[in-house]
Order: sequence, then C-alpha cells, then structure tokens
Amino acid sequence: MLVLVAPGQGAQTPGFLTPWLDLPGVEDRLREWSAAIDLDLVHYGTKADEEEIRDTAVAQPLLVASALISARQLFPTADDFAAQVGAAAGHSVGELAAAALTGTVSDETAMKLVRRRGQAMAEAAAVTETGMAALLGGDEAVVIPHLEQLGLTPANVNGAGQIVAAGTAEQIAAIVENKPEGARRVVPLKVAGAFHTHHMAPAVSALESATTQLSVADPHTRYVSNKDGQLVSSGQELVQRLVGQVANPVRWDLCMETFKTLGVTALIEAAPGGTLTGLAKRALPGVQTLALKTPEDLDAARTLIAAASSAVTAGSAPAK
Repeated sequence: MLVLVAPGQGAQTPGFLTPWLDLPGVEDRLREWSAAIDLDLVHYGTKADEEEIRDTAVAQPLLVASALISARQLFPTADDFAAQVGAAAGHSVGELAAAALTGTVSDETAMKLVRRRGQAMAEAAAVTETGMAALLGGDEAVVIPHLEQLGLTPANVNGAGQIVAAGTAEQIAAIVENKPEGARRVVPLKVAGAFHTHHMAPAVSALESATTQLSVADPHTRYVSNKDGQLVSSGQELVQRLVGQVANPVRWDLCMETFKTLGVTALIEAAPGGTLTGLAKRALPGVQTLALKTPEDLDAARTLIAAASSAVTAGSAPAK
C-alpha cells in the first residue's frame, strides 16, 4: 500500500521551485494561485533568499504549492489519487496539501487557507521572540520531562528518535546549552516562531474565522491526522482539526504507527521532499521510500507507484 505525505515548514530552500517551472502548465498554475492569495509564489520559489522564505507568511504557501504541484504530476485527477494512494498525511502545514489532495477542499481553497494561516502565525510569532529546535536521540520518557522543566513544549513528536521543542528564544538557548541525557544533538530550526504551542492561540481564532464558510467534502482517500494519528473520514472534522492543529503538538510518530497498521509498503514525499522520508526510513524498516526533490524524481516515483499498485492488485486491496 502506498502512502503520500507532504512536508512541513523548514523543508524549503532558496530556488527549490525553479526546476518545477519547466513542466507544462506549472508556472501558469502558480501564477493563478499567486493572484488568488496576493503572494508571488514564482518569485519566492525561484529568486528569494533564505531569509525571505523563512518568513512564515511566505514559507507556508510555498510549501503547500510545491506539494500540490509535485503530487499532481503523479496523480492528475482525484480518481487517479484515490485509485493508487492508500492513505495520505501532511506534517504540520503539509496537512493542508493533504486535505486538498484527498478532495476535502479545492487546491485554490487550500492555498487561500494556508495564506491566512501563515499570516496569522507570523502575527502571533511577532508578539514574543520564539523558535523551535530538533532534539536528535534520547528516550522520550527522559526528553519530554526535561523540556517541560525548561518551559518548552514538545511541539512535534516525530518518532525515529526526533522531538522538536518550541518556546521562547531564551528557552531554546537553554536547551541548546543543557540538552537532555541521551540526546545526541540539538538543532535550532529555520522557522520564525514556536508553532504548535500556546504562543499560536491567536492564529487559531483567525483560522477559525477563515473556515466558517468553506465548501468541504469528505476525503476520498484515507486521511491520517497529525493530532493523534487517527483516520478522519469527515470533511468537517478534518477542517476543525486543521484549525486546532496550529496550537497543538504534531504527533507524526502516531501517524507513522497508523501507516504501519494500514500495511504501508511504499511512501512518497511530495516536494520539497526529504525530511519525512528520512524519518520513515528509521521508523518503518522495509518500506520503500522516495522523496520528490526535483522533476527528475518523477519517473522513479511512477515506477514505485506501479509496483505498489501491482502488489495491491495481487493481494487484497484495503478498503478506502
């Protein structure tokens, strides 16, 4: 069974959209979305520097756009996606891309929502200087209490020995200097706020207002939620979870446990891929993984999709 995942903030790098613009229709689509959300995705995805795309209000729309553009190369229609993908999920802001790919909202709606999400989170982050840092290694039962003693929140529990802490700049500095027993490294992340913590409460209200009049459908493909790794079959519930997720931890470890329970055999990460496939390689041994980094990865992805589809056809396909 194939799982499609979409990455979260921090995966962006300067110029990462450049090679995708060579594909037919991609630049036109990006310019349509740019006009709809009043943000030049082509400029920011090709010419902007690292500091410019670190801005939450820019990074989040860029990431959802790239995930949608890359995934649509493999699954042009909803029927293609539903027929070939067994489950989908996104990490943090990637959940909005997954919501569009599973048919809960349209691509344009997802882009409008992520634009508002990014703006609201940037505004919330500006109130206090905050940030995030990844802790690599260590026992969860030791790491989480250590974070809490320093006033930090375990904002992303990613599995495979990785927990992301979030808090004020002083608290992040403290964990860098005083890492928990067993942790190999503490890596400050290229994000501009303490996402998925109480610091983001104002952004929840803003996103709530932006979703009141949405046209929402139930997902056509199994959707695995960041909140608790559970499958969500109601479009309305899915949107409610997207709103609350802004100020609550991402449980990617539980998402991967659900992939395992569902019988995942292959995992493709939409552009700019790499982070989630790295976690999957450690947490899901035996699962074939592929990260879409440039269009050159598309042929390998199509081969992996065909192999996963053949394996399902040869056995018994799980119900959607």
